Amino acid sequence: MIMSLDDEIGRPSPYLLEVALKASAEATNISLAEISARLSEAPLYTDVWPGEHYKLLAGLVKVLQPNLVVEIGTAAGLSALSLKKFLAPTAKVATFDIVPWQQFPGAVLQAGDFADGMLVQHVSDISDKNTCNQYAPLLSQAELIFMDAAKDGMMEQKILDNFKTISFVRPPLIVFDDIRVWNMLKIWRLITMPKIDLTSFGHWSGTGLVQWTT
Repeated sequence: MIMSLDDEIGRPSPYLLEVALKASAEATNISLAEISARLSEAPLYTDVWPGEHYKLLAGLVKVLQPNLVVEIGTAAGLSALSLKKFLAPTAKVATFDIVPWQQFPGAVLQAGDFADGMLVQHVSDISDKNTCNQYAPLLSQAELIFMDAAKDGMMEQKILDNFKTISFVRPPLIVFDDIRVWNMLKIWRLITMPKIDLTSFGHWSGTGLVQWTT
């Protein structure tokens, strides 16, 4: 689907443009070879850039230096490891999924990845309002959020609606995966906060960056 931006409400802010440019520049020189080495066969997704988003995620962490990154959708763990790579020693990635990483097919995560406390998985569905409320104290600390949920046309919107009830200590940046997948088009289009489509520097199926505002 082709849509003009002439009537787009959520336009990128100067801050969003600055972060996007810096993170993209960082991604150019980032190596995730040690993560790619965990993949048993090609394609080695974390080596692909542009076209995949892993180096861009790592670049965003390098630029922002967040104290807390929240990932929604652990899956195999490639994104979690990419987000963790350039964290400060006192920072943390809190990743959420409804499937424990040990049970996810093709998982690249290892028990040692959690040993330093910088990576923690929560097996919970924060699209559920009550569950999200339980995690509100943690979520409110997030400075960078990576949204890689179900892409079913509903889950991401539910999470966004839940986030509106959270008093973030510092308004986070939210990275949306797969914004050009059909079920995500409407959700992305209706976001009125400052945003920018970074697909050319991220995932071929769509990468968007949103500056959370209240």
